[in-house]
Amino acid sequence: MQRNEALNVVNRYVKNPGLVRHMLSVEAAMRFYAQKEGADVELWGITGLLHDFDWEIHPSTPAHPLDGAPMLRELHVPEEIVRAILAHSNLPEYPRQNRMEKALFACDEVTGLITAVALVRPSKSLYDLEASSVKKKWKDKAFAAGTNRAEMEVGAQDFGVPLWEHVQNVILAMRTIAPELGLEGNLTAAA
Repeated sequence: MQRNEALNVVNRYVKNPGLVRHMLSVEAAMRFYAQKEGADVELWGITGLLHDFDWEIHPSTPAHPLDGAPMLRELHVPEEIVRAILAHSNLPEYPRQNRMEKALFACDEVTGLITAVALVRPSKSLYDLEASSVKKKWKDKAFAAGTNRAEMEVGAQDFGVPLWEHVQNVILAMRTIAPELGLEGNLTAAA
């Protein structure tokens, strides 16, 4: 599957712009880690892009992603991607078994917290955001209360990257697409 085909799937099933930005964020993080690990950047990126394609249709687990998996298969999405998407939901019948599956789980939840922190900064930008700012907000459980910090900790641990290093990596990945995410704020990218 090519990225443009995956984007067509996203555009077909996802209408919420915030959800699309989340999926793009996870795609960027997955591409970052695939490159870092010498893995297939396109495969990992497409997996990140598609991971929540059915959230608006099936907005609760286990329907998401269990009921979405047959839809992906009908669209001829490779089984490796389908399996990773199934594994990102913490379903006991789909344990995370490989690096791509672990990366997807690790990158999914943390992008939401990073986005929330960027949006409350005076700059409203990823360009000046560092993991230390996310760490400060981490302690405030009322901040971005919809994000699951326990899952973020488990995800980073299972992926084998220290939590705050992982947060910084995902920030760096998201910076590469800050304009698409609406997170340039009042800054511009460093040359």
